[in-house]
Amino acid sequence: MHRLLLLGCFWLLTAPTVSSIFQRPTGSPAPPRLQYLLEPLHSTVHTQRGATATLPCVLRALPRNYRVKWSKVEPANYRESIIIITNGLYHKNYGPLSPRVHLRHSHRYDASLTITDVALEDEGRYRCQLVNGLDDESVSLMLHLEGVVFPYQPSNGRYKFNYHEAKRACEQQDSRLATYQQLYKAWTEGLDWCNAGWILDGTVHYPIINSREPCGGRLLLPGVRTYGAKDKQKDRFDAFCFTSALQGSQVYFIRGHLNFKEAGQACRNHGAAIAKVGQLYSAWKFSQLDRCDGGWLADGSVRYPITTPRERCGGLPDPGVRSFGFPSKEMRTYGTYCFVGK
Repeated sequence: MHRLLLLGCFWLLTAPTVSSIFQRPTGSPAPPRLQYLLEPLHSTVHTQRGATATLPCVLRALPRNYRVKWSKVEPANYRESIIIITNGLYHKNYGPLSPRVHLRHSHRYDASLTITDVALEDEGRYRCQLVNGLDDESVSLMLHLEGVVFPYQPSNGRYKFNYHEAKRACEQQDSRLATYQQLYKAWTEGLDWCNAGWILDGTVHYPIINSREPCGGRLLLPGVRTYGAKDKQKDRFDAFCFTSALQGSQVYFIRGHLNFKEAGQACRNHGAAIAKVGQLYSAWKFSQLDRCDGGWLADGSVRYPITTPRERCGGLPDPGVRSFGFPSKEMRTYGTYCFVGK
């Protein structure tokens, strides 16, 4: 007993203090202390496409002659785009977000930014900066949309897009080029694709779960493989697109033996439009759309969504959107997937 007490006393005398255990490494500057802005309780705001989202920015005191500037960090060009500037009494909106943003201003210390009808391109990092002479300070927040990443290539085969064509192709399919974070998250959730594709910042990657010879070899570990930054005009790859659920929308299937033109007309007869690839992926991911029937989509491809894998629906063991590629548009073999928006 006495020996245990002595050992305990010795540990107390020689053990490092709590402050030394968590001491900042030598040479690392301490983060600047916020004097006027409150640190947000949560740095990520989760929302859905079509919803209204508020990014919090609250002052604890009002300095003299201050301004608050909201901006968005654009990963495609590594720049910040100004959204709104206020001095507490007046404000001015800037850029493409201008019609859909306003300051919440629920009290005189509140400089929070509200975005209405949230769109896919709204996802990303935002900065609320207090401009106050030499005492500028800022807080960063992430606006996050739950979504799904899918690989995309055109009807004429793989590796046909330069960066700008890939960006346009995703937008035409009710999606946008994915960010690296979105692609990485999709990989952790099981995305395994051997073809390299553009992402939003102009780099090229492909996600591998099962290492194999045609995809970098069996010896390389699973991961998001990268080709790095490529020439946006000359280099050609596929695209990785990102889409999200749209509130109040629906994708449904119409049976029939329809060619492509008849498929589009069948949807219009029901007050709908032929679905885009991103809309089908969204319905599969968020509405658990599950059909064994191939159907035409707006880009001329034929696909079908499977949430419960089974032998007679492609035989693959994992859920996903299966593809028949781009058959002749004159074929009368398939039904069609239709989209109704809000």
